[in-house]
Amino acid sequence: MTAKTPVGSAISQKIDLDAYFRRIGYTGARDNSLDTLRAIHLAHVNAIPFENLNPLSGLPVNIDLESIQRKLVHENRGGYCFEHNHLFMAVLEELGFQVKPLAARVMWNLPAGTVTPRGHMLLLVIANGSHYIADTGFGGLTLPLPILLKENILQMTTHEQFRLIENSGEYFLQANINQEWKTLYRFFLHEQYHVDYEVTNYFLSTNPASHFTYTLLAARVDGDRRLALRNNEFAIHHNGNTTRRRIVSLDDLVTVLETNFRIRIPMHERVTMALAKVIERGRES
Repeated sequence: MTAKTPVGSAISQKIDLDAYFRRIGYTGARDNSLDTLRAIHLAHVNAIPFENLNPLSGLPVNIDLESIQRKLVHENRGGYCFEHNHLFMAVLEELGFQVKPLAARVMWNLPAGTVTPRGHMLLLVIANGSHYIADTGFGGLTLPLPILLKENILQMTTHEQFRLIENSGEYFLQANINQEWKTLYRFFLHEQYHVDYEVTNYFLSTNPASHFTYTLLAARVDGDRRLALRNNEFAIHHNGNTTRRRIVSLDDLVTVLETNFRIRIPMHERVTMALAKVIERGRES
């Protein structure tokens, strides 16, 4: 299994491993073992947040590797799936892993049978001779650790239990939430190309119908907790319990983004205006 790399793709560029490992606080082995895959996956989701400040503010989301590294690694920002998983894929390939990029249809909180576009990026990775699903960019329920590509088995992580259900070659990733199995997304094992993601990324980051353009989202794994922000509602999930609080001022919102989600908010008028609108809408609701 070898990912094909079209000319001009994100993964054809050079990853700065030293800078990336400093960003995620990783000092372990640099090999292609399962232990290394698990360790850097967990470190990544703890250090680099999921966030959509760019599309919310009308700023571009570029998914070439140079832009992704500048934003997520050097500028202490986060991003969404195309940014996280392109970055993670480049790291894995530099370490010698075989990686195949995939695309999924998001099903989270949607009725069974709903057909959505292939709007999510995930990775198929070979480690220690077995196939694993890795995904560092699914927001509030992103995988803390890679899971084995094997259906109908309970897979423990540092947080929720996960499982894969297979039907006619299509896989459904499910998480056990309060003793109920809920589907996150569905996917086939067909390899995707960078141009496929570019088209979807453009739609999701610019189209007024995309929730990324009108809903503030942020998420991060924080040790044994999950942190989640949706507009001005801040939630902490821990051991099956959730505490929530409503953010009522722009200063408080900025503090939560910078302190809890570790996002270095860009000094840009559009970002400030977008965050102010989030607070204004929250007061009106």
